[in-house]
Amino acid sequence: MLIKILNPKISIAKIDISLLLLRIVSAMLMIPHGYNKLIHFSEKSTDFMSFMGMGSKLSYSLLVGAEFFCAILLLIGLFSRLALVPLVVTMFVAVFKAHSGDIFGDGETAFFYFTCYLVLLITGPGKWSLDNLLFGQKS
Repeated sequence: MLIKILNPKISIAKIDISLLLLRIVSAMLMIPHGYNKLIHFSEKSTDFMSFMGMGSKLSYSLLVGAEFFCAILLLIGLFSRLALVPLVVTMFVAVFKAHSGDIFGDGETAFFYFTCYLVLLITGPGKWSLDNLLFGQKS
């Protein structure tokens, strides 16, 4: 058993399991953030930052859309790459605008999410996703 764990050979099955775990865990951890923002929308949206002059309500709406709705799509593996674009952008803004690029301090969690979502955007959702089931996409 130890030899199998330490074996440096990478199989397609290991990659598929890794992508599944990364996709599910990163989405499941993000959904509560988005849900909390969604249920408190009216209180929090007025005081939110206006990103690139879009206004606080629109900026907050885009944040909720990414953190809740796009994370749900990522969780089930449906339109994954399309859903990952807002998540990557949201986490990029969180790291470099909200946390001033502090990747080893306050922005570390956002940077970790950013990295996970960027990896999934590059690789795709993997074999065990609705994208693969419906559209035959391997990655």
